[in-house]
Amino acid sequence: MESYLNIQFLAAFLFFVGLLTVLVRRNIIVLLMGVELMLNAVNLSLIGFSKQHALLSGQLGVFFVITIAAAESAVGLSILINFYRNFGAAKTSAARELHG
Repeated sequence: MESYLNIQFLAAFLFFVGLLTVLVRRNIIVLLMGVELMLNAVNLSLIGFSKQHALLSGQLGVFFVITIAAAESAVGLSILINFYRNFGAAKTSAARELHG
């Protein structure tokens, strides 16, 4: 029982670190890494609950989260490339010029 609780604490810690990264950092690449860290924390939590309750539904949910993470990476990196081509920087402060 204690090992499952340790897994949930680790997942919460990883999610918190990812959230702090997204809120504090201004580099788009680091921001995307924070989002990936949060998604991996959710995966770890789902696997922990799935193992604790002996259900496969949590492990099935991990495949959906992995699919979402792959799509987020592809779309995020394509936006980053376009952003860098137009503004010459990978900082979120340069996005202020995008207002219409």
